[in-house]
Amino acid sequence: MNDMSPTAIGKVEKFNKAGDVVNVQRPSREEAEAAIKLLIRWAGDDPEREGLLGTPERVARAYEEFFAGYDEDPVHILERTFEETDGYDEMVVLRDIRLESHCEHHMVPIIGKAHVAYLPGKRVVGISKLARVVEIYAKRLQIQEKLTAQVANTIQTVLQPRGVAVVIEAAHQCMTTRGIHKPGVTMVTSRMLGMFREDPRTRQEFMTMIGGGANTRQVEG
Repeated sequence: MNDMSPTAIGKVEKFNKAGDVVNVQRPSREEAEAAIKLLIRWAGDDPEREGLLGTPERVARAYEEFFAGYDEDPVHILERTFEETDGYDEMVVLRDIRLESHCEHHMVPIIGKAHVAYLPGKRVVGISKLARVVEIYAKRLQIQEKLTAQVANTIQTVLQPRGVAVVIEAAHQCMTTRGIHKPGVTMVTSRMLGMFREDPRTRQEFMTMIGGGANTRQVEG
């Protein structure tokens, strides 16, 4: 993490819609905590009462954890690969990766799981790295469609496999705890690249392995 002391003000690397790195001025911890106090007052409570005295600091620390993905580079995570696979060229699948993100529209949790697969070309990557890529992108303000595409596109760009498939299933608290108030609803998105898009049999094999059907919201290339 960057220095997040009360006096620290610095530029941190962020990514625009095209995936390019841009600089965003990060306020100091002191400024962040003052903003949280303001929100507490706006909600109708007194930030100086005993139960809330430490809340601004705790919320700022929580935000460091919730949005830690802004301080990490998913491309770097995937750069260490292995070529000694003894000719293995079948599907590599990681199922049920726990996913915790936040909706960029209401800043409330998105909780679910991701399934990631790729068909190796000449290189494979440690499976924990696939989970780390999901986590890095999830720990940013997100919409699920973009998150799905970012994970798949990054794996395809760095590893250059014969295909990549990503399916994310998640519940959005922006519609379960506010607004329309519909608990129990799960959103499913998918991104298929290479052979997963071109070959229905490869795509079906993946969907069978993760226990899914055909009712997914396809994120097109």
